[in-house]
Amino acid sequence: MTETDLATLLAFFKAMANESRLRIVGLLAERERSVQELAELLGLKEPTVSHHLAALKALGLVSARAEGVTHWHALRVETLTALNRGLLDPKGVSALSEEVRGQHGGWEAKVLASYCDAQGRLKTLPASRRKREIILRWLADQFEHDRRYPEATVNEILQRRHWDSATLRRELVGYGMLERESGVYWRRPEIECRKTPDGSRS
Repeated sequence: MTETDLATLLAFFKAMANESRLRIVGLLAERERSVQELAELLGLKEPTVSHHLAALKALGLVSARAEGVTHWHALRVETLTALNRGLLDPKGVSALSEEVRGQHGGWEAKVLASYCDAQGRLKTLPASRRKREIILRWLADQFEHDRRYPEATVNEILQRRHWDSATLRRELVGYGMLERESGVYWRRPEIECRKTPDGSRS
């Protein structure tokens, strides 16, 4: 999401965080209305309605046309549609966190790099719980979703990263990243994919 998109989104929510403006949008969605009619329907003074309309016009949500001495205002549906498609869809909203994710991801990459060698093998488990969780999430990425693993296979996969598979296995289960039942293990669905120290993905 660009800075312009973010500014537009902020202006939209700021303008719509007002009951009178929301009601004006609702009334204009039905049909064109004059300032006088809106003032009467909302129980507001005409200058107040004009002020709200000016804010909505600035966003491109409302258009106006003159007919004699009367100015008719209408809702610009195409603007709402454009906002919905370009900014308010799930993908657009998720882009709001890109910078935060980038900063957080950069710190995680540093943790992984400091505890893994150039071959992507784990040197040791961090004592810090926060750092240990990052390492364990990275290890959990070695396992596919919706697949069951016998303990021997779990050990084999973990030993590619560190010789002490028993400890890693217990930690992954203890942190709720792997489930275990009758010697069979599987990955918890909420574990997200993390990049390995060499930049590849598991």
